[in-house]
Amino acid sequence: MIDLGADLARVRAAHLYRHRRELGGAQGVRPVIDGRALLAFCSNDYLGLANHPLVVEALREGALRYGVGSGAAHLVSGHGEAHRRLEEQLADFVQRPRALLFSTGYMANLGVISALSGRGMPVFADRLDHASLIDGARLGGARLHRYPHRDTVALERRLAAMGGATGGALLATDGVFSMDGDLAPLVALARIAKAAGAWLMVDDAHGLGVIGEGGRGSTALYGLDPDAVPILVGTLGKAFGTFGAFVAGSEDLIETLIQRARSYIFTTALPPALAHATTVAVELARREAWRRARLRDLVARFRRGAAGLGLALMSSDTPIQPLLAGTSRRAVAWSRYLEDNGVLVTAIRAPTVPPGSARLRITFSADHQDEDVDHLLDLLSRLPDHGRDTQEVE
Repeated sequence: MIDLGADLARVRAAHLYRHRRELGGAQGVRPVIDGRALLAFCSNDYLGLANHPLVVEALREGALRYGVGSGAAHLVSGHGEAHRRLEEQLADFVQRPRALLFSTGYMANLGVISALSGRGMPVFADRLDHASLIDGARLGGARLHRYPHRDTVALERRLAAMGGATGGALLATDGVFSMDGDLAPLVALARIAKAAGAWLMVDDAHGLGVIGEGGRGSTALYGLDPDAVPILVGTLGKAFGTFGAFVAGSEDLIETLIQRARSYIFTTALPPALAHATTVAVELARREAWRRARLRDLVARFRRGAAGLGLALMSSDTPIQPLLAGTSRRAVAWSRYLEDNGVLVTAIRAPTVPPGSARLRITFSADHQDEDVDHLLDLLSRLPDHGRDTQEVE
């Protein structure tokens, strides 16, 4: 029998132990965490919609109209008009023929890859792709090939090494990488996928609502149409502020997922009241472009200040701004220092990121003020041992 206590002790000793925190009240830039009000720079509520009064009111209205739970899977009796309207709205938003709701982004990625990747089918994934893309390939029995981060030359070499055996292959990538904040080289990936006769699948969880024309994400930023990116995955619990996920693509793709995606077929449908509220959130994200402009201003202000302090920021123009610490010990110490001073930024460590690249993952919301950014920069200028080598081996 495995000694779970000893294993947990090793995790603690390596500064990798995770603790859950309790959010008291609504999400926001000034949440109450474990009974204490903090200034937070760590949520994915990029547009500040998670507690928007119109979204909250829409959820209430939806509950009064549809009840709280859906009561069944989509293919039984759980699929309602609120789901249909949201799917139609999302398809229109991302300019794809159809969209299909899933309960979470993880389930969406598992559903797509396992439904499309036959046994032994090659799936090529960026080394820093979200875990759900990797797990989808493994659970689907695909032959998983992971190429170095954003290295399209290495990807082409691996495809070439397979000769003509790449037909029907799947190239899977994040649009915006969640821990680094950088963008996938989508134009090059689309070219490579077309040349290889492969599918290109983009998980744009951290791009939709935030970047691209009208907030339509990384594919819109690069001007890529559905022919270039036939499979688009998005989540609703980040920029849109609610919960759930969707896959957008062709009529045949969506019908195939309805028939084959086990994580869609064998689970209870998203609560219809939540789907109703999300239609309001998506409309706000589409209409209120000032939220994206505000994010860009905040990120630019932060990066200017960080450059003046000599902080080791990673290259990112998105609301995800990682500050490299190197070791887990240092990342945890930095996070504790900030929290002691009233600011919440969580430490990101292995296995979420590779060993030796632990960091503070600083994220911004349209609800942050200039003064909040300046206060954060002031605290970062006084981090303990912030000038030490970030490449120290753990």
